[in-house]
Amino acid sequence: MRFSTFAAILLASVPLVAVAQSTATLSIDTTKPIAKVSPTLYGLMTEEINYSYDGGLYAELVNNRTFLSDWSGIGHWTLIQNGDAHANIAADKTTGPSTALTRSLKLTIDAANSHSTAGFLNDGYWGMPLHPNTTYHGSFYAKADSDAIGAVTVRLVNNNTGAVDASATVPALTSDWHQYHFTLKTGALVPSSTNHLEILFDHPGTAWFSLVSLFPPTYDDTPNGNRIDLMQKLAAMHPAFLRFPGGNYLEGNHIDERFEWKKTIGPLVDRPTHRSPWGYQSTDGMGLLEFLEWCQDLHMNPLLAVYAGYSLQQEHVSPGPDLDPYVQDALDEIEYVTGSTSTKWGAERAKDGHPAPFHLTYVEIGNEDEFDKSGSYDGRYTQFYKAIKQRYPELQLIATAPVKSVTPDVIDDHFYRSAQEFFADTHHYDHTDRNGPKIFVGEWATREGAPTTNLGAALGDAAWMTGLEHNSDLVVMASYAPIFTNVNPGGMQWPSDLIGYNALHSYGSPSYYAQVMFSSHLGDQVLEANLNTNNPRLFDSVTYSSKTHHLIVKLVNATSTPQSVKIDLTGATHVHSKATVTTLSGKTTQETNSITDPTRIVPVVTSIGNAAATFTHTVPAFAIQVLDLDLN
Repeated sequence: MRFSTFAAILLASVPLVAVAQSTATLSIDTTKPIAKVSPTLYGLMTEEINYSYDGGLYAELVNNRTFLSDWSGIGHWTLIQNGDAHANIAADKTTGPSTALTRSLKLTIDAANSHSTAGFLNDGYWGMPLHPNTTYHGSFYAKADSDAIGAVTVRLVNNNTGAVDASATVPALTSDWHQYHFTLKTGALVPSSTNHLEILFDHPGTAWFSLVSLFPPTYDDTPNGNRIDLMQKLAAMHPAFLRFPGGNYLEGNHIDERFEWKKTIGPLVDRPTHRSPWGYQSTDGMGLLEFLEWCQDLHMNPLLAVYAGYSLQQEHVSPGPDLDPYVQDALDEIEYVTGSTSTKWGAERAKDGHPAPFHLTYVEIGNEDEFDKSGSYDGRYTQFYKAIKQRYPELQLIATAPVKSVTPDVIDDHFYRSAQEFFADTHHYDHTDRNGPKIFVGEWATREGAPTTNLGAALGDAAWMTGLEHNSDLVVMASYAPIFTNVNPGGMQWPSDLIGYNALHSYGSPSYYAQVMFSSHLGDQVLEANLNTNNPRLFDSVTYSSKTHHLIVKLVNATSTPQSVKIDLTGATHVHSKATVTTLSGKTTQETNSITDPTRIVPVVTSIGNAAATFTHTVPAFAIQVLDLDLN
């Protein structure tokens, strides 16, 4: 995605007025599948935007754990001087625990005792969430000028009351850098995000700290893992793939700010971090292996995007010898993902804790390279294409812009539009050449609502997805973007997102639930269907599961008037009268969900008892519906 794209987006929808409607007819021939549904149709695309990883999915609770978030290096860290204690903190750019992390927080204590402690605190990402009877695992790298500084007290403290919710003691520091671990366990408390982490001493001295970390329980108890509630919401989408590391995040504003995957693997202390294109420092705790393990956790196929020599501020590497190192880097990356332990980078993956290779089908070369004004993408793509195909002929290679020198396996299309624009373009791929490359709709969204979408956006999304399903012989993958946004002030750079959250809570937008409905109800065959209606805002998709013999009818009514639809099934010898109906609807297109009202617009599951070879069904106003018909 691009800043320029954002500026050009139509943010407000055209009002949807009542339309005089007669009964529509949806004619379905159950004996005529016209295409196979792509098994990878719906997936995920994420990047470091809106604090999607740090402060979001990545479960780390400490903000600025390596002291790099601002010019001073100590943003989100505050000096503590209790009682008569006297101390100061400062960023030290001359020492750190590794060649990757070369700076630290220097704490100098001139006076302290058991009644007057000194140290520092971290305020987290818009607060630090605590839950009752929960174990938190922490660590830090540290050294001291002498062991006279004594033991370290680590504790979690409520901002409002000053109550100590958990505490632990770490033995006295040594004069060399070491990693120290601690465990904090809360008792019976009220869940809140108004807490902070404190590190305290009761003796004078000087100490240095780096990579201060605290993790809550994570999804599947994975070390260095992901936030549970957000992973659960992603799992409910039944995603078939994950495109990573993301769009602009792959490229960076400058070449030296790109996602350098080799700097994101191995121990955290060996990861130097880098600047995100969205204005904040990325910890790179979500590194290449973590992306792959995320795929593993949710049973997704990895879709690997490799840096292709272009960055956002119009910096590029020309095709030819200058590009060769970047091509080799991509080959190394693919080897890290797929190689056996007998290969150089497969062995590195094993050393990182994952001996088994990952299955890889798709590799995307670059991101939105149509914005490269140099016109170099044709040559850059071709150079990557030939090298990768020579080493890995089985891989499907994705182009992000038109190329002429070679034929890509897949083309990545991006669409950020209003609901009205999506309503008008649901037939976008109907007449696309089936003999050319397949299509990956790698980023798309209805841009209405902030921070997350409203019901009007969900209607636009659902209408667009009916078109994708009609053409899922051609459209092999599609992923909404962005998925995540931190709803706190300053947490959002791009509105109209799927899932919103703060430190303690999360919720799905109406568009999120539209995604869940479409991905959870999908057959393996597209059936021949014809919708005859005078309602220009009524949309349909019909698929059939050859395994369960269920017919899945999706209907979208984007008007303020209920729509009667006569459903006529040809070739259905038996139709169970009882059918399941899942409905997402509201009174207005502006209705939405939020942190304080997270379930205002959610799917409701009911049933009907009049299903037959021919029956009439009414779709409510402003509604997305899925009918599940049993044809056994």
